[in-house]
Amino acid sequence: AATAPGKKITARLKRTLPVRGPQAPTLSELMRWYCLNTNTHGCRRIVVSRGRLRRLLWILLTLSAVGLILWQCAELLMNYYSASVSVTVQFQKLPFPAVTICNINPYKYSAMKEYLSELDKETKKALETFYGFSEGKSKVRRSVDDWNSTGSDFFQQIPLLKVEDFSRTATDLHSGQKRKIEGSVFHKDSSIVNSGDSNDIIGFQLCDANNSSECALYTFSSGVNAIQEWYKLHYMNIMAQIPLETKEQLSYSAEDLILTCFFDGLSCDKRHFTRFHHPLHGNCYTFNSGENGTILSTSTGGSEYGLQVVLYIDEADYNPFLVTSTGAKIIVHDQNEYPFIEDIGTEIETAAATSIGMHFTQSRKLSKPYSDCTETGDDIPVENLYNKSYSLQICLHSCFQKAMVDSCGCAQYAQPLPAGAEYCNYKKNPNWMYCYYRLHEKFVKEQLGCQQICKDACSFKEWALTTSIAQWPSIVSEDWMLRVLSWDKGQKLNKKLNKTDLANLMVFYKDLNERFISENPANTLVILLSNFGGQLGLWMSCSVVCVIEIVEVFFIDSLSIVMRRQWQKAKKWWNGRQRRSSGKAPQARDLERQGHDNPVCIDEELPTFTTALRLPLPQDSPLPRTPPPNYSTLRLDTAFAEQLPDTLELGQH
Repeated sequence: AATAPGKKITARLKRTLPVRGPQAPTLSELMRWYCLNTNTHGCRRIVVSRGRLRRLLWILLTLSAVGLILWQCAELLMNYYSASVSVTVQFQKLPFPAVTICNINPYKYSAMKEYLSELDKETKKALETFYGFSEGKSKVRRSVDDWNSTGSDFFQQIPLLKVEDFSRTATDLHSGQKRKIEGSVFHKDSSIVNSGDSNDIIGFQLCDANNSSECALYTFSSGVNAIQEWYKLHYMNIMAQIPLETKEQLSYSAEDLILTCFFDGLSCDKRHFTRFHHPLHGNCYTFNSGENGTILSTSTGGSEYGLQVVLYIDEADYNPFLVTSTGAKIIVHDQNEYPFIEDIGTEIETAAATSIGMHFTQSRKLSKPYSDCTETGDDIPVENLYNKSYSLQICLHSCFQKAMVDSCGCAQYAQPLPAGAEYCNYKKNPNWMYCYYRLHEKFVKEQLGCQQICKDACSFKEWALTTSIAQWPSIVSEDWMLRVLSWDKGQKLNKKLNKTDLANLMVFYKDLNERFISENPANTLVILLSNFGGQLGLWMSCSVVCVIEIVEVFFIDSLSIVMRRQWQKAKKWWNGRQRRSSGKAPQARDLERQGHDNPVCIDEELPTFTTALRLPLPQDSPLPRTPPPNYSTLRLDTAFAEQLPDTLELGQH
C-alpha cells in the first residue's frame, strides 16, 4: 500500500514524459537525437551549427563524403572479385605428351571400292556432265565394281544441281532435266575457283521427307567444294551402315602406317602405340597414351631426344573424291584429353621432314565468382560422350549430338553415339540430311543454346607448337634410303618406295621450361575490410561501431517508429469506430497525448526531481509566479544583549 502513490506517479510519467532517443515518436526527432549523439562529426555539425549558410555547407560536405564512401566501396567490391595473373617458370623433367597420328586418307581405297561403287559412278558422271571430265587411264588401276546397294534411288532423290544465274530453276545432273527450286537458298562459300561460266552455281537440294514443300538449296561457287560436300554427305550415309570391326579392317594397321620409330634416342615399335578408331580419319595411333599406366618423360630437350617416326602414306591408295591432299595429321594432347584431330590437327607433308618443337604450359583460372569456368564439368547439364576429361569442345560436340538425336531421331556419324541411339542413314532415317543441315545452321548461329550452356575448363594443359619443314630425303641420299626402307617394309628391291609415299616426323621439347599460369585473388577479405575501414575513417571519421549505429538508427529504429505510428493510427481509428457504433462519448484518458505510453519508461523506479521538472503543466492552470519575499526575514537580529556606548553615540550624531 505504501508503494501505491509511487506507482501512480510512475504511470503518470510514462504517459506524459517526452520521449527522445530510439523510442522517439517521429523520424525528425530520431534524426535530431542521432545527430546530437553520434560519433560522426558531420552529422552533429549540421544540428549545432548557427546560421543557415553554415548549416547548408555542412549538409553539402556530409552528403559529399557519403557519396565518396559509396563510390570507393563499390570500387573496392569490384576489385575484390578481380584476379591477378602470375607466371611461374620451372626447369625440370617433363612428362611427354600423347601424340596421335592419322593418315589423311581414312580407308584404303582399294578395300572400299565395293562399298563406294555407286557413289563413285554418280560423282564421275557429274564431273563429265559439268566439266567434260573423262577419267581415262590412271597411274593405278582403279576399276569400280558394281555394288548392289539401294543407294542409287537416294542419289536420284538428292542429285547435284546446276543453277543458272541464281534463278529458281536448276538442271538435274542425274536425269538432265530441269526442276523448279523450292524453299530457301544457302550459299555455302565464295571461291575464285568456279565452273566454266561464272553465272553457273553448283549445289544440291534437301527437302523434308514429311513435307516436300520444305526445301533448302545449298549452293557453292566452287565446283570442287560442291562435289566434295555432296560426296561426303553420301559417304557418311554409307559408312554409318558398315560395322565398326569391318571399318577397322578397311583402314590402316600400325604396320602399314609406321615404318620406323625412335624416342629419347631409343628404338620403339607398334607396341608403344594405341589404336583408336576415328569416324572421319579411320584408324589413328596414339604414342604414349598412358593406357598401361605408364607415361613416358624426357629429361633433355632437342630433336634428338623426342619422338622420331617415318610414316608410310601410300598415296596411290587414296580416295580421289574424299580427300584432295596427301600426308598425315597429328595432334599433341594430354593423356586424359580426347584428340580432336579434325578440328586442331596439324598436317604433315610427304617427301619432307617436319620438326615440331614444343613449349609446355599449364594454366589454371579461378572459378566463380571470379570467372565463369567449370572445374570438372559436373555442373554442366550436358552428358560427356567422349569418356575423357571435360573440355569446351567435348561439351559443344556432345550438346550438338544430343540435339541431333532429339530432333532427328538419330546420331551424326562424326561424333560418338549416345546411349540407345543409332547413326543416321537414309534407309532408316530418310529425313536426316535435311534435319542435320537445319540443325547445324542453328548451331553455327548459336541458336541451339550449346554455346550458352558450355563453359571453359578452369584448368588445362597446352603445348605451343613451332613447325619447321625441310626437304627429305635429300637428292644424294634418296636412292639408298628408299631402298633400305623398302627392304624394311618387306618389298622387293626392284619396287622401291616413292618418296611421296613417306613422311618424316619429329616431335620434341625445345626446352624443359614449364610455365605455370595461375590466377590469384587480387584482394582477400581482410584487405577488403581494412580498405572499407580506411574509407570510412577518411571521409566520415567513422568506425565499425559507428556503422552498426547507423544500421540500428536508420533501419531498425526508423522502421519501428513508422510501424508504431501506423499501429497508433489504426488503433485510434478502431477506437473511434467502436465509440461511434456504441454511441459513447470519448473518455478523458483518450484525450491524452499519443505516443508516450508504456514503451517510454521501462524502469520501475520512483520519479526524481529532475524528471518531475520535465512534466508538462496542466492546460487550465495559470503559470506559476515567483512568490513575494518575506520581509521579516530581512531583519537582523543582534548577537549582543545591549548596544555598546560608542555605537550609541554614533547613532545620535
